[in-house]
Amino acid sequence: MARLDGKIALISGGTTGIGAETARLFQSEGAKVIVTGSSERSVEAAKAAMPGIEALVSDAGDVAATKALIDHVNAKHGRIDVLFVNAGIAKFAPIAMVDEAFYDSQFNVNVKGAFFLLKHAIPVIPDGGVIILTASVSGAGGGLGGGTIYGSTKAALRSFGRTFARELTPRGIRVNTISPGPIITPILDKGGFTPAQKESFIETVKTRIPLGRTGTAAEVAAAALYLAADATYTTGAELFVDGGLIDL
Repeated sequence: MARLDGKIALISGGTTGIGAETARLFQSEGAKVIVTGSSERSVEAAKAAMPGIEALVSDAGDVAATKALIDHVNAKHGRIDVLFVNAGIAKFAPIAMVDEAFYDSQFNVNVKGAFFLLKHAIPVIPDGGVIILTASVSGAGGGLGGGTIYGSTKAALRSFGRTFARELTPRGIRVNTISPGPIITPILDKGGFTPAQKESFIETVKTRIPLGRTGTAAEVAAAALYLAADATYTTGAELFVDGGLIDL
């Protein structure tokens, strides 16, 4: 039997990158998968690329939209067995260049959006369900220059992983966090880098990774599947998928 046979899985930010790779893997393991994207364009592309996966437009930084998303999924499917809180944005700038709009845009999506998605979803997650958060090595001291705000948002998610786990233990809901290292996904193209800066970033970061390479979305998806299906005695944990960047 497939490891997620019959499960309902909701993946925020699931139309590209890590989220999309995880959606395909979860589907292959028997789950009914719902993903969200921030635009009609990304959602329509996901529908074409991932047959059988339900794709919905939902602004991760809009609390009302988050509530509407959970209401829709609950009305259609009756529950959420696996919630993967993966939606996020990454922008990089020196401290001197950070303004209020730059700060707010990342905290609204990465922190406020994640919190209220969790809050709204918890009542429709059955006892024994699963929550997975996508944080980052940037939130654990593994960031590069220009990532002050991004790293702070991911540090908040690492905290959520522990505090939500503690609060939900009476219901047997497992809450764990994945902190990827440098993974080449479309999010890099939205971070404000020029093509030359992106290439320089990738080459520079490789020199800091003990395994000597960047990771893949498939490797992070495999970690998510492990936490969703196999790590039945694990909660409040953080799994670094980073080529040894933090620990070695």
